[in-house]
Order: sequence, then C-alpha cells, then structure tokens
Amino acid sequence: MAHDHKVLDALDAAKTQWYHFTAVVIAGMGFFTDAYDLFSISLVTKLLGRIYYFDPSSRTPGTLPPNVSAAVNGVAFCGTLAGQLFFGWLGDKMGRKKVYGMTLMLMVICCLASGLSFGSAPKGVMATLCFFRFWLGFGIGGDYPLSATIMSEYANKRTRGAFIAAVFAMQGFGNLTGGIVAIIISAAFKARFDAPAYKDDPAGSTVPQADYAWRIVLMFGAIPALLTYYWRMKMPETARYTALVAKNAKKATSDMARVLNVELAEGQQQKAEEELERREEYGLFSRQFAKRHGLHLLGTAVCWFMLDIAFYSQNLFQKDIYAAVNWLPKAETMNALEEMFRISRAQTLVALCGTIPGYWFTVFFIDIIGRFAIQLGGFFFMTVFMLGLAIPYHHWTTPGNHVGFVVMYAFTFFFANFGPNSTTFIVPAEIFPARLRSTCHGISSAAGKSGAIVGSFGFLYAAQSTDPTKTDAGYPPGIGVRNSLFMLAGCNVVGFLFTFLVPEPKGKSLEELSGENDDEEAPPPSGQSNQQTVPTNLSE
Repeated sequence: MAHDHKVLDALDAAKTQWYHFTAVVIAGMGFFTDAYDLFSISLVTKLLGRIYYFDPSSRTPGTLPPNVSAAVNGVAFCGTLAGQLFFGWLGDKMGRKKVYGMTLMLMVICCLASGLSFGSAPKGVMATLCFFRFWLGFGIGGDYPLSATIMSEYANKRTRGAFIAAVFAMQGFGNLTGGIVAIIISAAFKARFDAPAYKDDPAGSTVPQADYAWRIVLMFGAIPALLTYYWRMKMPETARYTALVAKNAKKATSDMARVLNVELAEGQQQKAEEELERREEYGLFSRQFAKRHGLHLLGTAVCWFMLDIAFYSQNLFQKDIYAAVNWLPKAETMNALEEMFRISRAQTLVALCGTIPGYWFTVFFIDIIGRFAIQLGGFFFMTVFMLGLAIPYHHWTTPGNHVGFVVMYAFTFFFANFGPNSTTFIVPAEIFPARLRSTCHGISSAAGKSGAIVGSFGFLYAAQSTDPTKTDAGYPPGIGVRNSLFMLAGCNVVGFLFTFLVPEPKGKSLEELSGENDDEEAPPPSGQSNQQTVPTNLSE
C-alpha cells in the first residue's frame, strides 16, 4: 500500500525546492540542444543546394536533389528513432544517470563532426553530413526517454506535469536559438562578403565563404550540450530507480537527501527495503503487462505517431509555405546569404509567436486542467485550423491574403504545443512501472519519430503540385498542398480518438498510476483513502 513506501511518499510530498528547478535546467538543456540540432538543418538546406548543386545553365539557383534533400532532412530522425528504443531500454537496465552522460557526449561529438566534411565534392560533403547527423540523432533519441523519466521521478505529484513540460518547453528556445544564430551568421557574412542576386550573376551570387556559414550554424549546437555535461554527471540516480528497480532503499534515501531536504528514520528505511523485496515483477512482453498497460502503450504510441506526422510535415517545410504565400521573395532575386537570412528570420518569427507561447501555456495549466483536456483540445483545434487553411486554400495564396494564412498557421503550431506535442511527451513518463518506464517512453517516442519520418518525407512528395510543370526540380507530381492539409487534419482526428485510451495522471503518485502499489496487497476498502498516513487527530 502507498504508505509503506516511505521513500517514495517523501518524494511525492516534498515541497518544490531549488533542486527541482536545477533538474529542469539540466534535463532541459539536452532538449534545447535536441531542438537546435534537429531544426537548424532546415535553415541551411537551401544554402547547401546553392553551393553544391549549382547548375550554370539553370535560371533558378541550385537545389538539393529529392533523394539528397530527403536524406539530409530525415537521417537524423532515423537515428533518433533508433536511439529512443535503444537508450530507453538501456536506461531501465543500467540506470538513468549512467546512460544520460553517454547520450550527451555522443551529441557533442557528432554535432562538431557534422560541420566538417571529407573532401569538397557534393557526394563527400553530403555523405559525411548524413553519417554524422544519423549518430547525432541517435544521441538525441536517448534524451527523450531519459529526460522525461528523470524529471518525472524527481518531481512531487502536485507539480510533476509542469516540471516535465518545462523540460520539453526548452525545445522552443532551442528552435528560437537556431533561428537567431542563423540570422546573426548570415547577416555577418552578408555584410562582409557582398554578392549580386542570382539573376544578375548566377556564379557570383554564392560567395565561396558561404560554405563556412552552414558549418558554423550546425556546429554551434555542441556548445549548450558541453556546458551541461558536468552538471549531468553530478546528478545522483533518481531515488525511484534506486528503490524500485535497483532495490536499494538505503541508497535511495541517501541520494534523495543529497538533493532534497527530506530525511527518513532508520526503521522506516528497513521497512521500505522489506517491502521492495516482496514485489512481483512482470516484463514488457508478459500477459500481465498487456492486461494492465497494453492499451495505455497503444494510446501513447498512436497519439504521438499521428501528432508528429502533422507537426513535422509543417515544421520542416515552413520555408516552402512562406514562398507559397509570397512571404519570401523568389529565390533567383536574392543571393545565397540573403536567402538564408530571410528563411531564418521567418522561422524565428514563427517560433516566437506560435511555438514558445504554446509550450509555456502547457507548463502553467497542465497541473490545473490536466493532460487529458489539453491533449483533446490540442488535437481538436489543430484539426479546425488545418481545415481553415485547406478549405479556402486558393484564397490564402492570392496576393494580399498571406498575413491571414501565417496567423492561422501560427495557431496550428500554438495548439500543437499547448496540446499533444507536450502531453505525448509527459504522459508516458508517468503511467508505466519504474522498471519499464524508460523503455515504454522510448517505444512511444519512437512511434512519434516514425510519424515524423512519414510527415517529413511523405509531405515532401505529397505537397508537390499536381501539375507536372510546377513541381520542384526532380520531384514527381504530388497531391498539392491543399490536399496534404486535408490529410494532416485527418491524422489529428485519429489522435483525438486514441487519446481516450490514456489515463489522466494529474495529482496521482507515479506508483498509484503504474499500479506498483497494488503489486503486494489488495487496495483498502472503499471509502478509506490509501493516503491516510497522518492520524486524523492528535489523541490517536
């Protein structure tokens, strides 16, 4: 029963302390780096096309061929998917802390390496970039299950949602920083190395120094990761892992006392250890797990899968959407650095207005209105706004109406982030048993990344015009942006329905949610709360 696990009760009842905020920053900086690394590539893909695929006979600037573009944009996602499954499993086997340092070092090394290349021929540069972006993604993948699990296991039950959401919200700042870094670098290079527009001088519009610009942007991602490495190594293992998985209540108590002001008496510790010895264990593939958590895992995985199809297909192709609504001038009217500057500026504006506010709304409201309502509302409004973009699509693309389009587009982002983009990350860290928590989070987030792969590649081809003369160079005709938006709205509806499989974790302890309390004893008779640890009056 709940009150036998004094260690965990003490964690659940602990006041919000300075250490909780430190943990948010340490775990959050990983996410900051993840977002920076995953999204900074879309700021430089047009520049890569101009530098490495320049065709002197063409009237438009060079672009990455479809297969290269797909590889450069998507290879990190493939790495992330593999990393989520592998490190999620490893985090339950070896402990959160040990694995946490590994993922960060991998990210730092691959971040730096992705800005270097073997040779200067297009093949060599792209192959190097893709190789290191895959392993960069692998490290990033480990960060998902570990950051979420560590934060959920440190937090108390009242503010747990807000703390996990705050870790995830650092993604918004990573996104924003990517845009700002790219703006600063492209502006500095542009001021120093002036060049004519492509239509005036195709060869001269891309200065040789532009080759450094994209490398600096990508390599910059190693800095925030390096800064947090020391602090990550100093974090103790989470008390819940030590108590429930490693079965060492004594160490759990001392770990907890190191960071939170809570003490346990010797006798209570003894009792806690005896309790932990008696626990029954069931594995991920057991009938017991399927009975208790099978539908939960299906719900968290499908919701994340559907959300990421919609979320990433939008995110990676912002720059194409801006051009479609005439927010960016035609490519041939700018030089290479000017184009990078404008894409970065547009993306930074969307991050500021749509992305970041959504994340922080979640942080403030999640422990008040709960995960369930936020996720349902988010899927609902994403559907509404996508249909609002799709149905009068012709209206939005006529000159003079693009401001309305961008506003609607920002709203879909806002409700993705104040909605399923945050909750799909939070809930899997709360509802599964401690010994499988990181694994189940890894499975759910990997389902999400497979959605991101479908979204980013599928949309790349699907959004092409139905008219073969209007497609991007090298692409077959698609179904067009309007029909793609209808399909994405459909994905949101499926996510909405699958949300009903997932329980509401608000205000409950992790052990209550995962059923780890009921493993040894039957629940108390109804009408008697299992939280009654304090006598009701002092004469007792």
